[in-house]
Amino acid sequence: MDRISVNDNVIFCNDLPFVFIAGPCQIESLDHSLKVVDFLSEVCQKLSIPFVFKSSFDKANRTSIRGQRGIGIDKAIDIFVRIKEKFGCPILTDIHNENDCEKVKDVVDILQIPAFLSRQTDLLIAAGRTGKVVNVKKGQFLSPFDIKNAVEKIQYIGNENILLTERGVSFGYNQLVVDMKSLKIMSETTHKPVIFDATHSVQEPSGRGTSSGGDRRFAPVLARAAIASTPIAGIFCEVHDNPDNAPSDGANMLNFKMTEDLLPILKEFDYISKKI
Repeated sequence: MDRISVNDNVIFCNDLPFVFIAGPCQIESLDHSLKVVDFLSEVCQKLSIPFVFKSSFDKANRTSIRGQRGIGIDKAIDIFVRIKEKFGCPILTDIHNENDCEKVKDVVDILQIPAFLSRQTDLLIAAGRTGKVVNVKKGQFLSPFDIKNAVEKIQYIGNENILLTERGVSFGYNQLVVDMKSLKIMSETTHKPVIFDATHSVQEPSGRGTSSGGDRRFAPVLARAAIASTPIAGIFCEVHDNPDNAPSDGANMLNFKMTEDLLPILKEFDYISKKI
């Protein structure tokens, strides 16, 4: 089973203690980002859970042309630098084209391929060429058996630092469903670390007509189920101090209290799953 090291304290492996990837859907400001990182860093440190900060500078696949997309790559880079200086935690962010890869590769640790772009060959290769860790979110339209093709595209240019994330599959209109078997299938067919995205799995794509809906109540349910069902490398949750007023994905993001309540339970489930 592959081990993917981000730094001495964060190692992704399906056989090691899970890593928590978390942060707001999109970057809103420096002050807000620092507030969220401060909370997440503190709670993860208390529980000895490895932590990676996640946030996006551009949400390029908004439902509506009027959807809020983010602050842009240049402002985000400055914020990522400040987060690194103050907290030293690894950073993950989405990229949407080859130019994004080059611009952010020196300030972030993990480049994330959005689910809708998980078959885009040029993007996968460009991300792989940076030498950074690449997290591929499995498209809602893909079976777990198909994700090996995305892995092979990154391997083709010599990068083995690959993570895979399950975020649910399309099920009827505006609904997603999670097949927990997919976690084991992706692990066994690729030997790569597997992550479960609990908050996007409860999203309702385009469920509000001009934006996506969701129900954050069920994110902890799925997170517990995923981490207990088979050994995995990480849990991904979007976290916000006031999700009901967030510019995007508010309906499915966890608030601070939900996050603080969930993490000790996930740690216990993870221990039991990997001990067995």
